[in-house]
Amino acid sequence: MAIIDENIQFDADKLTGCVVGIAADIGKHDSGMHQHKKGQLLYAPQGCISFALENSICILPPTKAVWIPPYTQHRAIMTNVVAYRSLYFNCSVFECPTSITMIEVETLLKALIDKMAHWEWCKPEREMKNTTALFWEEFYAANRLSFQLPLPSDRRLKTFCQQVIKESYLVPPLTQIAHSSGASTKTITRLFKAETGMSYQDWRQQWRLLKAIELLSREMQVCDVADWLEFSSDSAFIAFFKKQTGQTPLSFIKGHTVTPN
Repeated sequence: MAIIDENIQFDADKLTGCVVGIAADIGKHDSGMHQHKKGQLLYAPQGCISFALENSICILPPTKAVWIPPYTQHRAIMTNVVAYRSLYFNCSVFECPTSITMIEVETLLKALIDKMAHWEWCKPEREMKNTTALFWEEFYAANRLSFQLPLPSDRRLKTFCQQVIKESYLVPPLTQIAHSSGASTKTITRLFKAETGMSYQDWRQQWRLLKAIELLSREMQVCDVADWLEFSSDSAFIAFFKKQTGQTPLSFIKGHTVTPN
C-alpha cells in the first residue's frame, strides 16, 4: 500500500525497506512536532506546506521539494494541499544530505518521485536500485532554493516564535513586538541581528515575502494578499514582490516558478 489518507496510520520507521514512498491525499493537516529515523523528501505538486523547525520556519511552494534529514524535529502544516508525495530513505544505505535542502523539481525528477511514491512497501530492493540511483543523480543536479527563515532563540521572544507559524498570524511592526516582549526596540533589533543575522525590519520583510508566496500558492488574489500583508497599495506590494523575486505576483500565480534572489 502506497496511497494513504488521513484515516490511515503510517510510520515509515516501522517499515524495513531502504526506500519507502507514499502518495497522500490530505487536506487540512498539522503533523505536530516530530522526527523520523529515516531521511524524508517531501513534494507537493499543488498547494503550499508551511514548516516549523527547531530554530527556523520555511515554506514549500508547489514545484519544489524539501529534504529533511533523519532526526530533524519538524512540524508540517497543510491548509489546502490536495495531494503530496513523500519518500523516506535509510541514510545508512544512501549518500543523503545532512541539512535541510530545498530543490526545484523538474519534469524527470517529478516523474521519479511520483513513481517511487507509488511503490508497494514490500517491493524487492533489487527492483528499486536503478530508479533510486537516477533519483539521486537528478536530486543533486537540481537547482537549490531557500524559502527558510531563522528564528531568534531569546526567551523574551518565545511567544512570538510560537505565534509566527500560525496561519492567521501577521508579524507586527518593531514597536509592537518590542511592547509585547517587554524589551526596547534597540534590544529587539540587537537580538534579531545576533540570532538571525538580520535586523528585525529585514527579517519582517523576508517573512512577508514567504507569506506572500504561501498566500499566492493558495490562489489568493494579488489585491487580497497586498491587503492581508498591510501594504499601502497593490502597486507597492507588486514592486516589493518583483524586487525580491524578479517576478510579478501574477507571473508567480501563473507559473509557480519563483526563485528568490
